[in-house]
Amino acid sequence: MSFRAAFQATLAATVLSAACAFAPLHAAEVGGVKIEDTATVAGKNLVLNGYGMRQIFVVKAYAAALYLTEKKGSAADIQAMTTPKRVALHIQREINSDEFGQLFITSMNKNSTKEEKAKVVNQTVKFGEMFASLEKVKKGDVVTLDWVPDKGTVSTLNGKQIGETLPDIAFYNAVLRIWLGDSPVQNDLKRSLLGEK
Repeated sequence: MSFRAAFQATLAATVLSAACAFAPLHAAEVGGVKIEDTATVAGKNLVLNGYGMRQIFVVKAYAAALYLTEKKGSAADIQAMTTPKRVALHIQREINSDEFGQLFITSMNKNSTKEEKAKVVNQTVKFGEMFASLEKVKKGDVVTLDWVPDKGTVSTLNGKQIGETLPDIAFYNAVLRIWLGDSPVQNDLKRSLLGEK
């Protein structure tokens, strides 16, 4: 190989390496959805704990990702954390807002005791109304459900807050149990969110 050819090969490798260094990093891909390996909530950097696809029969509903300040492998440990948390839902099919809200509420009720439901009933009603106020969610939309310490549960659609902040961590834990409870929406998704890949 001539000096010129060697120099060009080295230059090309350097440029490619630099391009890779500045390219956005994705921890993984599930069902064609790129999942970011970090998130920022309340100024804290969170790491990806786990991710997976929610399917209803053979239809992809959404890709879910769970972010925490440190990785945890048990639902109880995750609920005990008071630091920032995020559940990100990458929507894969158009869903009527009433249906979307109802799916949340049904799963929350299924995974909460009578006492747990009573504690957060007002916030649960507001949560349902919040999603019902949307026209619909579409493929490509991203819903985030964040726990922000000293503030509460902040929900967004494509980066814009939906409804009001719901203050009780017991409510956020009720939301988490949709995916991490004893009767999760999908057992293999629960295992995936807990990092059991």
